[in-house]
Amino acid sequence: MALRSVLKTGRLALALAGALLLAACDTDLYTNLDEREANLMVAALIDRGIPASRVVEKSGKMTITVDKDRFAEAVKTLNDAGLPRERFANMGEVFKRDGLVASPVQERAQMIYALSEELSRTVSEIDGVVSARVHVVLPENDPLKRDAAPSSASVFIRYDPSMKLNELLPQIKTLVANGIAGLSYDKVSVTPVAVPTAKLNESASPTPYVSVMGIWVHQESAGRLMWMLLGLAAIAIVAAAALAALLWRNRKPTLKLQPLVPAK
Repeated sequence: MALRSVLKTGRLALALAGALLLAACDTDLYTNLDEREANLMVAALIDRGIPASRVVEKSGKMTITVDKDRFAEAVKTLNDAGLPRERFANMGEVFKRDGLVASPVQERAQMIYALSEELSRTVSEIDGVVSARVHVVLPENDPLKRDAAPSSASVFIRYDPSMKLNELLPQIKTLVANGIAGLSYDKVSVTPVAVPTAKLNESASPTPYVSVMGIWVHQESAGRLMWMLLGLAAIAIVAAAALAALLWRNRKPTLKLQPLVPAK
C-alpha cells in the first residue's frame, strides 16, 4: 500500500510538473514561413528587445514563437515593419492554365492583375518602402478612334519616415511608368504614408538579462524558468522517493544468525 501511495503521488507530481512546463512554453506567432522571411522577422523582434525563436516544421517551413505575454507587442512590431511580406502572384501563377479556354475579357483582367502584382512586389523591394500596392488602369480603347484614353497607375506605399520623399517618389514613379507600355510618368500617382513607429534603423535599448541559478536568461523569462526548474526538481525528488520505496519493498529478507550452543 505504501508503494502504491508513493507511485500515485509521483504521477500527480509529474502531471503538475508537466502542466507547469506547458504553461511556461512560448506561443506560435507565425507559421509556414520560409527561412529568409523567418530570419527577417526574428531579427526585427530581437532588435526591439522581444525574445523570439524559430522552430522547423516537418514540411521544412519555419514557425516563429514568442513569449505569450508579449504576443500583442510582437504582432504590432512586425506589422509596423511590414512583416511578414505580402505574397504577390507572379505571371506564371496568374496565367496558369486550368484546362479551360479563357475569354478575351478574362485574359485582359488577368493581365492587369498580373501587372499590378508584379509591380507591387518590385516597389516593395525598394529601400525605405515597408509595403506597397499598385493599381493599374488600362482602358480598352477602340483602335479606330482618334482620341484614346491614356493608361494610369495608382501606387500606395508605407515607408520608413527616415527616407527622403523627394528622392523616393521619383524612383517609384519611374519604375511603374517604365513597367507598363504606354504609361507616362505624369499618369502615375503615389500616396505615401509614414510608418507610425520609431526609425527602423534605430536599435532598441540593451536587452536586460538576469541570472537564475547560474543560467543567464532574458528578464521576461526569469519567472518561467524558475517554475520550470522547480518542476524538474519536484520530478527528481518524487522519482527518487518512488525508487527508494520500490527498492525497500523488494529487498531480500536477511537471516538472523543464532549463536552456537555447545552440545552437552
